Amino acid sequence: MTTIKLTMAQAVIRFMMAQKIETDEGTKPMFAGVWAIFGHGNVAGLGEALYHVKETLPTYRAHNEQGMAHAAIAFAKTKNRQQMMACTASAGPGAVNMVTAAAVAHVNRLPVLFLPGDTFATRMPDPVLQQVENYHDHTLTSNDCFRPVSRFFDRITRPEQLLTSLPQAMRVLTDPVECGPVTLAMPQDVQTMAFDFPETFFEEKVHRLRRQGPDAFELAQAIDAIKQAKNPVVIAGGGVHYSGAIEELDQFVSALKIPVGETQAGKGALPWDHTQNMGTIGVTGAGSTNRLCQETDLIIAIGTRLGDFASGSRSLINPKAKLLSLNVASFDAIKHKAVSLVGDAKLTLPLLTEALSDYQADGAWIDRAETERLAWNKDVDEATRDRGTDLPSDGEVVGAVNRAAGEKDIVVCAAGGLPGELQKLWRTRYSRGYHMEYGYSCMGYEIAGGVGTKMAAPDSEVFVMVGDGSYLMMNSEIATSVMLGLKVVFVVLDNRGYGCIHRLQQFCGGPGFNNMLEDCLTVEDGAPKTDFVAHGKALGAKGEKVANIQELEAALERAKASPISYLIEIDTDPAIVTESGGHWWDVAVPEVSEREQVRDARKVYEEHKARQFKNL
Repeated sequence: MTTIKLTMAQAVIRFMMAQKIETDEGTKPMFAGVWAIFGHGNVAGLGEALYHVKETLPTYRAHNEQGMAHAAIAFAKTKNRQQMMACTASAGPGAVNMVTAAAVAHVNRLPVLFLPGDTFATRMPDPVLQQVENYHDHTLTSNDCFRPVSRFFDRITRPEQLLTSLPQAMRVLTDPVECGPVTLAMPQDVQTMAFDFPETFFEEKVHRLRRQGPDAFELAQAIDAIKQAKNPVVIAGGGVHYSGAIEELDQFVSALKIPVGETQAGKGALPWDHTQNMGTIGVTGAGSTNRLCQETDLIIAIGTRLGDFASGSRSLINPKAKLLSLNVASFDAIKHKAVSLVGDAKLTLPLLTEALSDYQADGAWIDRAETERLAWNKDVDEATRDRGTDLPSDGEVVGAVNRAAGEKDIVVCAAGGLPGELQKLWRTRYSRGYHMEYGYSCMGYEIAGGVGTKMAAPDSEVFVMVGDGSYLMMNSEIATSVMLGLKVVFVVLDNRGYGCIHRLQQFCGGPGFNNMLEDCLTVEDGAPKTDFVAHGKALGAKGEKVANIQELEAALERAKASPISYLIEIDTDPAIVTESGGHWWDVAVPEVSEREQVRDARKVYEEHKARQFKNL
């Protein structure tokens, strides 16, 4: 057996470079690059190893560890999990800064390889700088925070442990069911230790998407359930994208004339103007889809985990309706008492289409769906038109940005009130034209996510829509976008606070408190008005502030023509939201309160809970 002597860090990097993936565009490196912020916990080990391969495996420097991990997540999402990135940070706060991002990747089932530096395995210098000492268990370090937010976790305390750990890491990163973040905690001394590795360990391996066909009994059961339905509705989730089943979904619903509602992750599964596309579903969904779901006799859920925003906290769907769930993961396929059909959507949908060649939804249902679709499109037109005021709504801004976007352009968002407006109102014909991180809805994802999206789709114009609250949480990767030549258009909507939660607070009977800046504890002169344009320019971007939609539309054209990242700031009205569509969301209201408004809100809450109970 021929061996090669490498440090643990060198072996990790060499193994990563040997991993390839077969995509629609040919065979490509599995890892498109490594995001790194170096410190004493990784600079001498991983830093040295990365330096020698920088021409082949690029290393990207960011300004915030959580931000760079968000960029890696957005990259993997935009690539439909067909390529990914790794992230390394130093032992201590640098590593722990990535934990929130690991949770984002975990919830959204997206692959990222986390390589945090760790404290000395030998413990000779304990307590080393930035070490969190544990009084009762010396094997615990702050990196153990990654355990609950990783799909696979290991601490490499000997170089030879890589021989068993790295293949398992790749298994998880590439598995359509278990896919999610992998964390390999890397003690800084072990990174520099050498071992004679078998050369065969570094042979090129080409990964391919594993496609699981359906069980014959479950397939027959699903076919029978659909044949009995008169008023079916399809819910298209993110799994449609990750399976690459866009065409198969189109053929299935077009042949059977079944209306489709898209989740946040599933949006773009059909073009917005497709005859079967009713719009989105759920708490921030289209009125058309939600009304159909309340009258349907069969829900066909495809590639969705049926989170509470899609299901209206389990109160949206007709309680008498059956639920058929096609999902590659049995964990998701059995939710909500579903008839499960475990299998890959790209393989399974054609089998259903063929077996149901003589089936179509009831004629009256088809007509009803078309009426709802056309009515909803009029609602969208109304919500996104320019009302001509100097304090526009979020919906008006969404309309302006949408009109500026080309066929292959992408909008990115994550948190606050914007995800609701975008889910209802954004129109795209491009399957990846809508990029929403709404599994974890992590404030601060947007700007860094835009950078990762642009890395994955350099030919698309990327529009990041972000509220003032989320912007102020994390914005440093604007500088990274300029440094790396990744041009992104940032549209900052300033409503002077956390407008979304302010509205929720009032809906639950509470007074305005600690959400809008005017309702916060401040100095006598109040909170300062942030100059987002000046801040963006300080980070290297171009930018301007606009006063209304007409000015915004002109600024968007200048932004698209700019060779570098461009920030547009616009003040918006925090009180105006799109009233059409939507559904109740389960946010618990206190049973006892001194406020009459809270007591009234509790009564409404209990009414909705009673309807929710019928669906359990």
